[in-house]
Amino acid sequence: MDVLSDAIAAMRTGRPHSSRTRKHAPWGVRFPSTEGAGFHVVLKGSAWLLPRDDAEPVRLGAGDVVFLAHGYRHSLVDHPGSPVEDVELEPDGSWPPVPNPNPDPQPDAGPETLLLCGAYQLSKTRAHPLLTELPDVVHLPAGAGAHPSLHAAVELLAAELAGPQPGSDAIVPALLDTLLLYLLRAWWLQERAHEPTGWAGAMVDPAITAALHAIHADPAHPWTVGELGAAAGLSRAAFARRFTALVGQPPLAYLTWWRMTTAGRLLRKDDAPLRTVAQHAGYTSEFAFAKAFKREYGMAPGQYRRGTG
Repeated sequence: MDVLSDAIAAMRTGRPHSSRTRKHAPWGVRFPSTEGAGFHVVLKGSAWLLPRDDAEPVRLGAGDVVFLAHGYRHSLVDHPGSPVEDVELEPDGSWPPVPNPNPDPQPDAGPETLLLCGAYQLSKTRAHPLLTELPDVVHLPAGAGAHPSLHAAVELLAAELAGPQPGSDAIVPALLDTLLLYLLRAWWLQERAHEPTGWAGAMVDPAITAALHAIHADPAHPWTVGELGAAAGLSRAAFARRFTALVGQPPLAYLTWWRMTTAGRLLRKDDAPLRTVAQHAGYTSEFAFAKAFKREYGMAPGQYRRGTG
């Protein structure tokens, strides 16, 4: 997989979920902090997002998408002065559907807003820096021709939630996974126009992108800085400087981090023999792998697999 897809796969836990809700003013809901991430889409009408810590409210119009990468507390309201009701997290720690206490509005009900909201369960214990660098709020305004793939995915998801059909139980999670990648791609494309730094810059730097793809395509390969520099089309020294400046750590340090992240995912995912996990992580010796894993995670591979650490 590519770097973005790998980063999501490394953090994903559980199934995503979403809901489609119709609200009539006045209304307001407050979402508590969660370990995952979430999004809101205004399908019709308008709303305001009130971020945490009294940050500036964000006005959302029809077609606007907002992504909250770090799961911080926030509110959605029809107007910044409207009262809000708290919602409780689901047993799995994810956001619940937006409450809709009045599905049949009175004749004098206020303006209507149609919302599409969703949440993802993401482990922060091995958070990929590509995601940790995201701002608290990613606002993707609607506009003529803006992010067509993202809005196409939104329309498909909204249609499935509005009228479930045979297969919807499989289609909705697949569309949510697709939507998450489109959200992140849209942010990346938006950042690309503003001389990005950090991981946003790394993803638009052809040389660093080539090296990252090489690492993610074959983490078990005994990469050297010289080999990665050759893949990037740079000298060893120039590559090492540019990689460290953008990615935030030297090439081989990132390689080790990614190998251990991959190993941890494999240990939790299935019961593959330790030898197989070690080989996927680039180690020919189980002993050397176990030693490196304990140095990284603070526990032995078997203890991590059992979840007793």
